[in-house]
Amino acid sequence: MLKAQQLTLAVLIQATMISSAIASEQSEAKGFVEDAEASVLFRTGYLTRDRKHGKEDTSSTAQTAIVDIDSGFTQGTVGFGVGFVGDASFKLGSNNHAGNNMIPKKSTTGTAYDTWARGGANVKARISNTTLRYGTQVLDIPVLASNTARLVPEYFTGTLLTSHEIENLEVIGGKFTKNSLSDQINTDGQKLRSAWVWGAKYQFDDNLKASYYGLDVKDKLDRHYINANYKIPFADKDSLTLDFSGYRTTFKPEASIYSATGPLGEDKTNNIWAVSGTYNQGPHTVMLAYQQNTGNVGYDYGGNGDGMQSIYLPNSYLSDFIGNREKSAQLQYNLDLGAFGVPGLNWTTAYVYGWNIHIADGKDPNQLVQDNATEREFFNQVKYTVQSGFAKGVNLRLRNSYYRASSAYQYDNYIGDTNEWRIFLDIPVKFL
Repeated sequence: MLKAQQLTLAVLIQATMISSAIASEQSEAKGFVEDAEASVLFRTGYLTRDRKHGKEDTSSTAQTAIVDIDSGFTQGTVGFGVGFVGDASFKLGSNNHAGNNMIPKKSTTGTAYDTWARGGANVKARISNTTLRYGTQVLDIPVLASNTARLVPEYFTGTLLTSHEIENLEVIGGKFTKNSLSDQINTDGQKLRSAWVWGAKYQFDDNLKASYYGLDVKDKLDRHYINANYKIPFADKDSLTLDFSGYRTTFKPEASIYSATGPLGEDKTNNIWAVSGTYNQGPHTVMLAYQQNTGNVGYDYGGNGDGMQSIYLPNSYLSDFIGNREKSAQLQYNLDLGAFGVPGLNWTTAYVYGWNIHIADGKDPNQLVQDNATEREFFNQVKYTVQSGFAKGVNLRLRNSYYRASSAYQYDNYIGDTNEWRIFLDIPVKFL
């Protein structure tokens, strides 16, 4: 018999075959070369972590060129095309304390590579408004998301179907069998056996949208994600946006998880959900968010092949506030300085406080050592994007996090007390 998620995927794919009034993307194809796109992103990245309590600091600086080439589709009932994504990088300086998922290290010496390159090709086919792509891809799916917050992205290898046969509805489904983290050269660095993914998102009107996604990583986890987002417009272009999102994850005994309670060798379960309200008035935006975990383990994504960025929740900065049974609250403020004569300049500041974290004994997961550990983070980011001229699109980001946690919730269980700086300079160049 088909597994439940495979049956769900089959039903979703069949749903895309329903007739609709929207134009066919394939019928409007201009050609393999005519619709082609090619770009390279030159990125200089610096990420340093000043770690406390005698832990060794980590610091990485490197330069990369991220290439993205994607052909158009051949004309006809069924269109075909090809693509390529990849990067070539070199370190800047000695990087003796490299880490932070920025630079790959040699397995023999543990030292950072001087130069390295990664990537791969993909092929695609399209009929009507449905596209099937196989090969190396960068994913942006809430349950299977490539880490794009480092020097270079995380790559997945597999098949993804994306369909827009019904107006305002996107349906996806696929299977991936390899993934390579941002600091791995091996295309199968995580030893991913298989990851089935499926889901859909629907835009009800200009103000209301919702989505659901599911994931099954073989021998690791089953995960489900839901989201609903509603925007309430007011006079003078002010608005209030209400958002609900949540995950339910069942970790299998083979999964790698941070800290769990309950017997070894049994499935672990985590539910994490968040609600937020975001008020926008001209250049000012204020967000309040509340996030909560339940179950016998915290939310985890690190060693389970489900993407290092698959945490689409508001309380996510350096920490994701995902501890076992943790509750957290956030206040965020964003200022668009374009309204004050500096277009392209943006500042975001936020404070997140988490409490009620349950910490299990490392030797006996049935024994709690702490049932109310805490963590907190003060986050600031300044971002500037050139708006015009020959440097249009050039982007500079400066980001700082001040993170502290209870003594029981330190490096053995999570991040540990850290001061972090990230500086990224992106220079995009488009060829086609």
